[in-house]
Amino acid sequence: MKTELIIRSNSSDIDFALLRDGKLIELNNETTGNKFSVGDIFLAKIGKVLTGLNASFVNVGYPKDGFLHYHDLGAQVNSLNSFLKKVSTGKYKEFTLKNFQKEEDINKDGSINKVLKTGQNLLVQIVKEPISTKGPRLSSELSIAGRYLVLVPFSNRVSVSQKIEDPKEKERLKRLAKSIRPKGFGVILRTVAEGKKVAELDKDLQNSLERWTTMCKRIPNTNTPTKILSELNRASSILRDVMNETFTNIVTNDETLKVEIKEYLQEIYPEKEKIVKLHKSEIPIFEKYGIERQIKTSFGKTVSMSKGAYLVIEHTEALHVIDVNSGNRSNKAGSQEDTALEVNLISATEVARQLQLRDMGGIIVVDFIDMHKAENRNKLFQHLKEQMALDRTKHKILPPTKFGLIQITRQRVRPELSIKTTEDNPNKNGQVEAPIVLLDNIESDLEKYIINLEQQKSTDKKIQLHIHPFIAAYLTKGVNSIRFKWYLKHKKWITIIPRDAYTYLHYKFTSTKEEK
Repeated sequence: MKTELIIRSNSSDIDFALLRDGKLIELNNETTGNKFSVGDIFLAKIGKVLTGLNASFVNVGYPKDGFLHYHDLGAQVNSLNSFLKKVSTGKYKEFTLKNFQKEEDINKDGSINKVLKTGQNLLVQIVKEPISTKGPRLSSELSIAGRYLVLVPFSNRVSVSQKIEDPKEKERLKRLAKSIRPKGFGVILRTVAEGKKVAELDKDLQNSLERWTTMCKRIPNTNTPTKILSELNRASSILRDVMNETFTNIVTNDETLKVEIKEYLQEIYPEKEKIVKLHKSEIPIFEKYGIERQIKTSFGKTVSMSKGAYLVIEHTEALHVIDVNSGNRSNKAGSQEDTALEVNLISATEVARQLQLRDMGGIIVVDFIDMHKAENRNKLFQHLKEQMALDRTKHKILPPTKFGLIQITRQRVRPELSIKTTEDNPNKNGQVEAPIVLLDNIESDLEKYIINLEQQKSTDKKIQLHIHPFIAAYLTKGVNSIRFKWYLKHKKWITIIPRDAYTYLHYKFTSTKEEK
């Protein structure tokens, strides 16, 4: 298995495409100036305290107040409030918590109005980004994520990721964590910590402690609401969470981003620094790696799969529904049951990919093809769990019901990724125009382009036409193609480049120096 990270940088945002064996499995977007990302920590002000909901609204600077429930306060919220009051004066400099006197933990069944008061300041962390008309979901149980471990202030707990199954390795990691854990902080060891030595864990711990200290220094004389600690940028957070030995390629079209990624890899995975490359081809980066085509085929209502099977994905207010169809698949299996199992296994793999790719959250119900044998239903369930094991987002899968339904819950922390895969009909009368209607405009622009090159004395340049793949096929069809007629007329060979990202009526001429 080989993994690649392809990063496309524009003036306003950055797109991240994660490929596994050439197949798109994750697509992320980071918009410049996004102030409310998961993991950001704010010095905020408590708004209205709602006793009936046992929750409070919190002003973090977003148009809609954030929501903080009593269960998200954390048992050590009294200690956090006491620490915040001391640090806010500017006189308290003991940020390491070595000598800090902790307060009594709150009751897990208590009432929020006995802990928080309207108008008071509080440190909160974004756990769910603003979605639709709702403000961000907040927690005051702060955590600072590193490469191998998560630092939890005011806690004494040491725990290990449940994805590490070897009991001996769990015990070893716990023992190491206890030996390096600073007083006043808890530690959660992440899955990637498996097999790591104490020196690597300690280095990561010290980096997190530095971020905590830097954050505390910003608190005095800071107005509320203010962000005082930012989560890593999207490129770094993806690499921090998924970087492993399977990575073979990290490519970006931005020189500055390339330097930043190399510097970050020097810290977390120096042996992989050499796989970071700058995209220099004239073909756009997402076209070069086939990502644009995969986006268009993966984000529609219907998703095609191998052997004629396909998925239909429906979104409702309450849940997501995925229907599995065998389509026009020819029955080569021995029986209907075998056919159903084969299609279901293929579909389970694609469902796991779609959930991660679209970042679908909440309740998902998958209607697989009915199977009568319990062993086949169990085989499907185990296969789906294996495929979903690669998903970093917290999720839970229930076994198939007698009706063939599998229910999945997947944590939703940011808006679902939705990409428009249909294009507006370019013709007002409701029918798609034939490519021939474009020829007059294209030929006219081609003549102007050639004249312009001649005036600039750039006759040694070759001309390229970037255009939608359907139109490109039309222009190059046959020996006596339209492109060949252009060659006879203008004595210039036009290189036609199909562009998946273009709409039907979109085209562009470019030119490059001819190789001698």
